[in-house]
Amino acid sequence: MQPEQISRDGSVPVSAPAIEVTNLVKAFYDTSGDRITLAAADVNFTVRRGEFVCIVGPSGCGKTTVLRIIAGLEQATDGQVKIGSAASPAMVFQEASVLPWLTVAQNVAFPLKLKGVPANEQRARVSELLALTGLTDFADARPHQLSGGMKQRVSVARALVDNRDILLMDEPFGALDEQTRLVLQQELLRIWERTGKTVIFITHSVDEALTLADRVLVMSPRPGTIVADLAVPFERPRDVVELRRDKRFWDLTYEVWRLLAVSPEH
Repeated sequence: MQPEQISRDGSVPVSAPAIEVTNLVKAFYDTSGDRITLAAADVNFTVRRGEFVCIVGPSGCGKTTVLRIIAGLEQATDGQVKIGSAASPAMVFQEASVLPWLTVAQNVAFPLKLKGVPANEQRARVSELLALTGLTDFADARPHQLSGGMKQRVSVARALVDNRDILLMDEPFGALDEQTRLVLQQELLRIWERTGKTVIFITHSVDEALTLADRVLVMSPRPGTIVADLAVPFERPRDVVELRRDKRFWDLTYEVWRLLAVSPEH
C-alpha cells in the first residue's frame, strides 16, 4: 500500500493534517510467503502542518520502517498513510548520501537537474540553500574534503532544494560526535524556523528529541506501536545549550526514558 496523496486544492482544508497514519502494519515475508518479522503493528498518529515531531524507540522497533512507508520507499502490509501535499516527502538518511564525483553545489542542485529546471533557476535556488545551510564557502568542494557534519548539511540542503512541504529525517546526526550534533541541532532549528516545513525526525537520543520537537512519539519494542505522545513545552526559538539548564528538560528526559524502560514486549 503506497501513501495516499491528498491534493492541496480547495477540496482540502488548510487545517487538514500534513501526515495521517492510521492502523499501520508492516510485516516482512520470506521467499515462500511465510511471515518472518512483524515490524510494526497498529501505528496511529497525525502530524500538523509545520509541526516538528520526533520518534524515539528501542533499536529494531520499526521507527525507520514507518518513516520509509511514509516516504513511499516501502509498502505497508495494512493500514493507511495520508500525505497532505501534492509533492512526496523529501528524506534525509542516517548516512550522508552525497555523490562523491559532484561538488557541493552540484549535489544540492541534483534534484533540480533531474526535473529539468533551467540552469539559471538552479543556480539561484542552490545559492539560497547554500547560504541557509552555511555551505556558501564550500560550493566547489568535493565530498572527500568535507567533515561528516558538513556532508549532512549537504544532504539537508539537497532535501530542501525543490521546496517540498514535508521533510523526513532518519537519525541524520546519529554518527556524529556530540559537539557536532549540538551545532547541527541548532542549525536545523534555525532552518526549520525559516522554512516552516513539516518534519518527522527519527532519533535514538532522548535529549535530541526534546531539543528539537514540538511532540515526541515513543514506540514500543518490535512490533512497534505508539505508546506515548508527549507535548514538548519549551518556547521557540530554542537555544540547544540553554535548554539543558531547564529542570523541565530533565524531568521530560526521565519520563521518556521511563516509558522506554517499561514499554511492554509484544
